[in-house]
Amino acid sequence: MSELRWKCRRSLRSVIVLFTIFALAFAFVSAERGLKGNIDSKTRESDEPSFFLRAVDFLWEPDQTGYHHVWPEFEFNWQIVVGTLVGFCGAAFGSVGGVGGGMIVGASVSTVYYNLRLRHPTLDMPIIDYDLALLIQPMLMLGISLGVAFNVMFPDWMVTVLLIILFLGTSTKGFLKGCETWNKETIEKMEAAKRLESNGVSGGTEVEYTPLPAAPSNNPGNNKKQEVSIIENVYWKELGLLVFVWIVFLALQIAKKNMPTCSVGYWVINLLQIPVAVGVSGYEAVALYQGRRIIASNGQGDSNFTIGQLILYCSFGILAGVVGGLLGLGGGFIMGPLFLELGVPPQVSSATATVAMTFSSSMSVVEYYLLKRFPVPYALYLVGVATIAALVGQHVVRRLITVLGRASLIIFILASTIFISAISLGGVGIVNMMGKLQRHEYMGFENLCKYSG
Repeated sequence: MSELRWKCRRSLRSVIVLFTIFALAFAFVSAERGLKGNIDSKTRESDEPSFFLRAVDFLWEPDQTGYHHVWPEFEFNWQIVVGTLVGFCGAAFGSVGGVGGGMIVGASVSTVYYNLRLRHPTLDMPIIDYDLALLIQPMLMLGISLGVAFNVMFPDWMVTVLLIILFLGTSTKGFLKGCETWNKETIEKMEAAKRLESNGVSGGTEVEYTPLPAAPSNNPGNNKKQEVSIIENVYWKELGLLVFVWIVFLALQIAKKNMPTCSVGYWVINLLQIPVAVGVSGYEAVALYQGRRIIASNGQGDSNFTIGQLILYCSFGILAGVVGGLLGLGGGFIMGPLFLELGVPPQVSSATATVAMTFSSSMSVVEYYLLKRFPVPYALYLVGVATIAALVGQHVVRRLITVLGRASLIIFILASTIFISAISLGGVGIVNMMGKLQRHEYMGFENLCKYSG
């Protein structure tokens, strides 16, 4: 537990730095008129503006916009074929790792349906940790709303830089965690082989796969149910609270659509999201702190959470939502590695992250649709592709885990998906950025209050 607290303190510093960056950017954009007025007066006094004034002029021009709709008609051609293959592979691997974005919300839904029947690999409980999801998901939804607003305001080049930094760091952390889990599985398989030899079984006999426990098991008889119905396998109270948060956020987004941007009613509707998210996550956090609920999926069987840890995990939920809304993702790129750090088995981490991601990605789709930021025909087509890909990916990878006896495959898939996303999305962003520089297009911040989709 001391090691976990050390990791929490180290992670808290990163969260504070990131939130400070976002806050400074938001304050910078909000200071439009005063700053721009000072620039105009100083520029008139000097024909040669300073480097600072040129930089501010580059980053902020209130009457300029760098975003333009580029939505070609949906036609079946070679670009669609290539996009289908890339989308299929991305959705298949992303759904297994518990990551993805708004455009693969169909993959998230189909993956959740697939996981609703499954049980924890070593404990007598569902593979989805509903208490963990209930702690993170409301704050994730709150962060999504902030992230979508940042996406409208931030220039494309800044989004690209943030994406590359975050994805490279997260994928590296995930790869190291995968290597650690792989080594543990290797030791477990060797010990199992020795036990078979001591019992007189031939050394050439293949060791049957038994999932690696996250912690010493309190159920030595391993009498857990192998398969139950969905009705028995779902924790309906916790799922109901998750759905309640989603419905409230959806209602607020629809209500906000009918109000002028930056009006009093607009900000009131936005602020109403805070008590909803804090109330539900706070209810779960208090229960975890008092020991009335536990994160049972890590196999510890007790709850030793401090107030600081619970605040940190909720902050990670907001951060994941901000990043997910800003970059058009579902937040799984942060939640997956976070759950693994909590000692949750890879299968449970993937399943739980996907549940939370389903709510957040679907909400980001709603918000981007209301902002008219994506073409509906392409989105519907990719949703269909991603739904099929997710079912195929889940089935194939689960079989591979059983055959190879390596649940760490999920972690490596997670890390690889994040790394490939950093290279591909980052590369496309850099190419677009260079094109804008050559065409001398505006590359500064957008004015949220003047945005019209």
